Amino acid sequence: MKIYVAGCLREEKDRNQLEEVEKVCRKFGETYLPHRDKGLFVEGMDPEPIFKENSDRIDWCDVIVAVLDWRGISSGTAWELGYAYAKKIPIIALVEDKKTIHKDYRICVMCYNKDLILVESFKELRKEISNLKS
Repeated sequence: MKIYVAGCLREEKDRNQLEEVEKVCRKFGETYLPHRDKGLFVEGMDPEPIFKENSDRIDWCDVIVAVLDWRGISSGTAWELGYAYAKKIPIIALVEDKKTIHKDYRICVMCYNKDLILVESFKELRKEISNLKS
């Protein structure tokens, strides 16, 4: 199984969290973690190589595992989710609390749809990846 791990890359703590998620995913197959595998965009860089690699890797993957927190989804993650949805690639979203998903300012309706698989723990994440794998 090929897994693309998506989420906010702005702060080191966000990237560290994604690396923990990637460790769980790695047990199920090959992973792609944008900041680790292609690098971070910095002012003055040509964004095209990063955009191309990341979008090609969404085409490559079997599933996206996205960390979605309640501070808001980064624009990059929102784009990745929309692109994956259009390509009919399953998306598993690791969230803080499934019960409050519909509260104000949680997840934009354009990122939350009937096909989104919500999990709130690594145990649930492992179960859902296993379900997709079989």
